[in-house]
Amino acid sequence: MNPVYYYILHVFALLVLTAQTFAAFANPAPENRRQTLILTGIASLLVFVSGFGLIANIYGNHIVGWMVVKMVCWLVFSALAGLAYRRPHLRRTFALVGFAGLLIALVMVYGKPTF
Repeated sequence: MNPVYYYILHVFALLVLTAQTFAAFANPAPENRRQTLILTGIASLLVFVSGFGLIANIYGNHIVGWMVVKMVCWLVFSALAGLAYRRPHLRRTFALVGFAGLLIALVMVYGKPTF
């Protein structure tokens, strides 16, 4: 499959995941929980599949350090929406962790540091 389709799917799913996660931080009402967790779960799965599709198509399944850092950021960010509902008093802390994770992931993808 053409890598452009994976790029589009990856960025779209990341936007949905980010929007729903920060919506959970803004309003962790119990009636929103089910829909938010479903949407973040689907978006997280699409990020995972499209990310590994890009790795397979562009890098020939060769995983380097910056990709591992991005995977850790993805795992942390994927858990944040659920944590916002379990621990609503820590929303501000989770939001800061989310912002930091997004920033680190952006630095990794655009800087591609070697380590």
